[in-house]
Amino acid sequence: MVGSGREPGAPFGIAEVTGVSMVPTLLHGDQLFVQYGARLRPGNVAVLRHPLQQDLLIVKRLAEWRDGGWWVLGDNPDAEGDSRVFGVVPAPLVLGRVRVRYRPVTPGRQRSIGVVLAWLVSAVRPVRSARSASRRLRAR
Repeated sequence: MVGSGREPGAPFGIAEVTGVSMVPTLLHGDQLFVQYGARLRPGNVAVLRHPLQQDLLIVKRLAEWRDGGWWVLGDNPDAEGDSRVFGVVPAPLVLGRVRVRYRPVTPGRQRSIGVVLAWLVSAVRPVRSARSASRRLRAR
């Protein structure tokens, strides 16, 4: 994930997805509306600092709480780079909960009201908790 557009002390920020670890929930290039300091539960999608490279922000699904922190997994079973590789993530490294994802408007595209409305309907989606997904991911 590319850096987070967060002002110090601000409760919300914007982040950009890079990579495919959260496909199909999030795609490369998606923009994320993140609520920092939000209450976290299993199944939430969260922005966190990579536990082995803390200057790197990543986005993963919180699968479950284990001794010492969160067990996090990507939604794409073929992608690497989650708790199966680096173990639990300490709570202070989990920065915020992803509330909404949106796909940027294609550059150079006509900006008529119809195009904008179509974009709003297709590109902006809440990122919901997936309790069934967290159970499925935990079973791997």
